[in-house]
Amino acid sequence: MSVLVYAESSEGKFKKVALEVTSYGKKVAEQLGTNLVVLTINADDTSELNTYGAEKVLAVNNDALKGLNAKVVADVIKQAAAKENSSLVIIDSSANGLSVAPMVAVNMNAGYASNVVALPNSTSPFTVKRKAFSNKGFNFTEIKTDNKVIGLAKNSFGLVENQVSGDSENFSPSVIESKLTSTAVDKTTGKVTIADADIVVSAGRGLKGPENWGMVEELAEILGAATACSKPVSDMDWRPHSEHVGQTGKPVSSNLYIAIGISGAIQHLAGINASKVKVVINTDAEAPFFKAADYGIVGDAFEVVPKLIEKLKDFKAQNA
Repeated sequence: MSVLVYAESSEGKFKKVALEVTSYGKKVAEQLGTNLVVLTINADDTSELNTYGAEKVLAVNNDALKGLNAKVVADVIKQAAAKENSSLVIIDSSANGLSVAPMVAVNMNAGYASNVVALPNSTSPFTVKRKAFSNKGFNFTEIKTDNKVIGLAKNSFGLVENQVSGDSENFSPSVIESKLTSTAVDKTTGKVTIADADIVVSAGRGLKGPENWGMVEELAEILGAATACSKPVSDMDWRPHSEHVGQTGKPVSSNLYIAIGISGAIQHLAGINASKVKVVINTDAEAPFFKAADYGIVGDAFEVVPKLIEKLKDFKAQNA
């Protein structure tokens, strides 16, 4: 019996969440007194996983699996679990992970707990702590099935180095051609994506128009952040819908979330509430966002943001 982790890669490179879920998987394997196996698909170099505790890597290299096809990936994970006699599978809770994990659970007749934020409280019975109520609270879920699937919430565990001398083995699962349908994937070139970002700079209607987004992009570039927007902004086509964050858009679990000119509708707050530190810049001191913010600036974004950019540039120059 082993613990199996699925470590997602993009264009051959591991995302941060892949290293986080590997770190988590290693600690769970230690709790259970077993070893950790990590499954990868079309990754260029799997040795990075050994730094975070991967004792064995199953490396799948198949051009037919480029791009996300949740059904096919779920089937590959099931085959890997059967090969390694893994009754516990751990997947991240990214947008892709949330698509794949339920299918893995169905394939394996497994109980599934998403948005898990900590190591199991108990392994007998198997109990995990999860986010609940749009990230406003937590619950403890007991998984009673023999097979189990865990979805780890982003930025809940962090990266924990645990160097091991692991082995890598080529794995060639059977792929059913009829399931290989094309899948649309949002791609950005040379930019940090919302899914991978530790910092997100987001803006709303307070910017008055798409022509004013230059300062948002400049601030994001300085911080190494992803850019995002509120729903009204994407609805008006000021920004692409791929940048819309909130309950009806993409969820955000960044370490730092900066909201510029966003009032803070309940749907938006529900989607970003998992972010650890929230900074709000708004002219309206009564904006709902200030109640959820860790830090708030009451002021005109067109005055505050340029000054913030200037200070950050000075700071980086002095600490280069």
